[in-house]
Amino acid sequence: MKIVKFESWWVKRDQCLFDEKRRGGGKMPWDVVVIKLTTDTGIEGIATAMAARSGQVTESYLCDTVAPMVMGRSPYDREKIFYDFWNLDRHEAFFPVFLPGSVDVALWDICAKAAGLPLYQYIGAYRESLPVYASSLFYDTVEAYVNEALYYRDKGIPFYKAHPPGPYEFDMEIHQKLREAVGPDMGLMTDPVGEYSLDEAITVGRHLEKLNYLWFEEPFRDFELYKYQELCKTLDIPIAATETTRGAHWGVAQVISERAADIVRADVSWKCGITGTLKIAHLADSFGLRCEIHTTTMTYMDIVNLHVSCAIRNCRFFEYFVPEESFQFPMKGQLPIDDHGIITVPKTPGIGAELDWELIERNCVSYKVLTL
Repeated sequence: MKIVKFESWWVKRDQCLFDEKRRGGGKMPWDVVVIKLTTDTGIEGIATAMAARSGQVTESYLCDTVAPMVMGRSPYDREKIFYDFWNLDRHEAFFPVFLPGSVDVALWDICAKAAGLPLYQYIGAYRESLPVYASSLFYDTVEAYVNEALYYRDKGIPFYKAHPPGPYEFDMEIHQKLREAVGPDMGLMTDPVGEYSLDEAITVGRHLEKLNYLWFEEPFRDFELYKYQELCKTLDIPIAATETTRGAHWGVAQVISERAADIVRADVSWKCGITGTLKIAHLADSFGLRCEIHTTTMTYMDIVNLHVSCAIRNCRFFEYFVPEESFQFPMKGQLPIDDHGIITVPKTPGIGAELDWELIERNCVSYKVLTL
């Protein structure tokens, strides 16, 4: 079995999900590039790639640089292809962090379908479901966070993670009001995607400990290892990091070796696919650390995240980026979450999710195809 066709659809949606502060003054249409790899046996592997800043950049990398490397190769050669990506990256490709993962996911999808197994079983199943936590966008007011947490609590979601916008004093107010509003029983986390100083992070962390938050995520840039190391030594609340750490498992290994995180993060978009995410999860497990899988910001790829989460032991939650409809595009249907906040992995062969091909065709800016 070998790859004989590589197709891509640049799909526009013109829905910016960030405020001006995070948009940087330019357009941020949050487009998606859909890829489909087809084998000589007719099996298709499908994935999506982020194109939040520039669909043209994502499309060009995939079609001009990535596709030629996988054409004609067996989808079973995933490990070799993974390392070939890194070799290519080092020799002047310098991929955006979210690019190699989409191709790796498509390869795994093909192989699971060929085996007639749902992806999590093809990887090696550990569980079939996980509790979810609703994970916010950035909002301007305390009330927006409180109202959202209460809304999802009433829908049966027992956990909520805020992305407070800063500065740290305002973030602390959000943390306080959230706990007061939801009471002691709802699990809370926070991820300021921060630029805190070390002393500010210690102040916030001590406050979070009093409020019984489950973890404190990304108060610094991921490369600020000294600050993370000091924070982990100083606080009792678990510190989560490595969400944007470059270098897949190699990058995360440096963080673990420096004891600069209590929980590591990975996902199939930003950490070189299923192959890279599994390497990180197993590495963390070797040190007795959790690997909490991070949202891809694309519901279809979050289904892939779910499969991976159900194939590893050291993941406790599924990150449910809300409002869901903002990230569903262009997948058909919603995430399989029940009234008790439990998500269950699909049981059909492969990924087990379906894209809306009529929507894709209707919003397609550019379609490209490469064949042998």
